[in-house]
Amino acid sequence: MKIKDLPKVDRPREKLEKYGPERLSNSELLAILLGTGSKGINVVELSNKILKKFSGDGLTKTKIKELKNTFGLGSAKACEIVACFELGRRLLQNKQSVLLLSPKDVWDELRDIRDHKKEHFVIFFLDARNQEIKREIVSVGSLNANLVHPREVFEPAVRHLAAQIIVAHNHPSGDLEPSEDDLVTTKRLIEAGKIIGIEVVDHIIVTNENFLSFREKRLVS
Repeated sequence: MKIKDLPKVDRPREKLEKYGPERLSNSELLAILLGTGSKGINVVELSNKILKKFSGDGLTKTKIKELKNTFGLGSAKACEIVACFELGRRLLQNKQSVLLLSPKDVWDELRDIRDHKKEHFVIFFLDARNQEIKREIVSVGSLNANLVHPREVFEPAVRHLAAQIIVAHNHPSGDLEPSEDDLVTTKRLIEAGKIIGIEVVDHIIVTNENFLSFREKRLVS
């Protein structure tokens, strides 16, 4: 079956545009990079064969000579694959994982949202050593129990293999006092996290000048 014969919802490029790269499989991501398949095989099937042949992280270290003529790959596609992984290595070689050990660390990391005019609800997905795996803004607007649902928080937490999370949001008013909605939402997230097995380490409210930690104030347990 050709890619154009697939339902739009199953086509890699359409899925990337609609859901983002996190929702695509490795073969779908590689298919987008390749663009087209080879004679008698569509691009997703070709990607599966390539990933199976160069298992693990083998593809990231493969040379052009090894890729050429593999399942009909030509010189151009082989060069694109090698160039993609080399660019990734160069961009990431100096990147260090952020270690979040205190509310002050979180406040420092949120300098980009502290002065926003709307509340931004942020999740830090952490590994077991308190290192940041990823940071995501899950909602924008006044915080309430309907706006921030546990599924919006823990679905990406599971996807990113997080061992624990820190939640945080800014208060445009400059007042650090938690609202009733802040307290209710935090309680719901903690209870959901206990069921799933992902700890909510803290909820931190930030302003331009200061921060408040729910854990330090004994508002979470």
